Amino acid sequence: MVVVNFIVNNILTQASITIALIALFGLMLQRKKAGEVISGAFKTLLGFLILSAGSGIIVLSLLYLGKIFTKGFGMQGIVPSIEAINGQAMNNLHLGNQIALTFLAIFVFNIIIARFTKWKYIFLTGQAILWMATMTTIFGHFAGLSGAALIIVGGFVGGVFAVAMPALAQPIVRKITGSNDIALGHFCTVGYLFTAGVAKLVGDKTKSTEELVLPKGLEFLQDTYLSLAFVMIPLYVVTAFFAGSKFGSTLSGDVNYVVYAFLQAVQFIVGVYVLLAGVRLLLAEIVPAFRGIALKVVPDAIPALDCPVLFAYAPNAVTIGFIGTTIGSVIAMFLLPKFGLAMILPGMLTNFFAGGTAGVFANAVGGKRGAIIATIAHGIFITLLPALLVVSFNKMGFINATATDVDTVTAALLFSWFITPILKAI
Repeated sequence: MVVVNFIVNNILTQASITIALIALFGLMLQRKKAGEVISGAFKTLLGFLILSAGSGIIVLSLLYLGKIFTKGFGMQGIVPSIEAINGQAMNNLHLGNQIALTFLAIFVFNIIIARFTKWKYIFLTGQAILWMATMTTIFGHFAGLSGAALIIVGGFVGGVFAVAMPALAQPIVRKITGSNDIALGHFCTVGYLFTAGVAKLVGDKTKSTEELVLPKGLEFLQDTYLSLAFVMIPLYVVTAFFAGSKFGSTLSGDVNYVVYAFLQAVQFIVGVYVLLAGVRLLLAEIVPAFRGIALKVVPDAIPALDCPVLFAYAPNAVTIGFIGTTIGSVIAMFLLPKFGLAMILPGMLTNFFAGGTAGVFANAVGGKRGAIIATIAHGIFITLLPALLVVSFNKMGFINATATDVDTVTAALLFSWFITPILKAI
């Protein structure tokens, strides 16, 4: 078990190492020269770490925005956190070993399903699989499962999601990327498909977000980073004003709180720049390297990668998706309590990464109009599902707790509404 925990905690959950090892393995299977193998694996590692560095910069900036947003608009409610749920499961329920083994089981079932079915997708976002393992283990445990049964059932459910979600999203991903070289490996796919469905109903795919025609005086906004600054700087500065100088100064230290908000907005844009640079390097290396695995282990395998790999294809849609999802989540925050559900506070990290990806999906099928309308609906949808999950968590002793990624929430609701009643009836 010590060896398994070491592998899970130090290799498989370290996505950069996992993807670099896969690239190394793929290039070796193609009998590439030693120099090409080392170069390809290292550049894959480098590309992913650059992507991660960009994500890290964005995360820090959004955490700041989340704090001033909550303070500025006086909101109180539940902040979704799968990390907190994972900690309680390991410390209070002592399910750490089971989660680790379920994590490995999901990988194994993913490869088996991909090998013997027409769904040839290998899910490579290790952190997302860890959260799926956490949810299936917790809900399997409360359904009465234990030992090998708990791990096998949780691993199978997670393995099906790891293959099915990329498969369901792939027709739209092909439309976005123009190829079948990569798939989407992000457990928010139910939300993306919902958004694409709404965009198809209300949109006009002839007018893309990436073809915005601006007046001559605003043509500078056709630059991705300048247009991002045009949106994000006012958002941060105005929110800081609402939060007030007293609270803002507790975060800004010796720097004026408004100036600090401005700098945090610019840091956000820097993070996007770094992230997109990492995406370009990663894709240039991982796709050719993955051919070795596709040819030898799982014929015609397609790597399912984390959501930022799609950002470079429609950066304007990413911005629209972030804003639209935030608006939708704020609407849902006030709307859902009127129906007896918990108040779920907007999560800026989810709103950016999931919302941005939803914007790319909506634009692909519904153009600019679809992206604007559908991403607001996306914000409501991804707030509704965690609110429904609060009821189940409360019954299990997780008071005022819920998760964010809607695929893991869907898996949990699947256990709560269907699997658990069946098992208890048996």
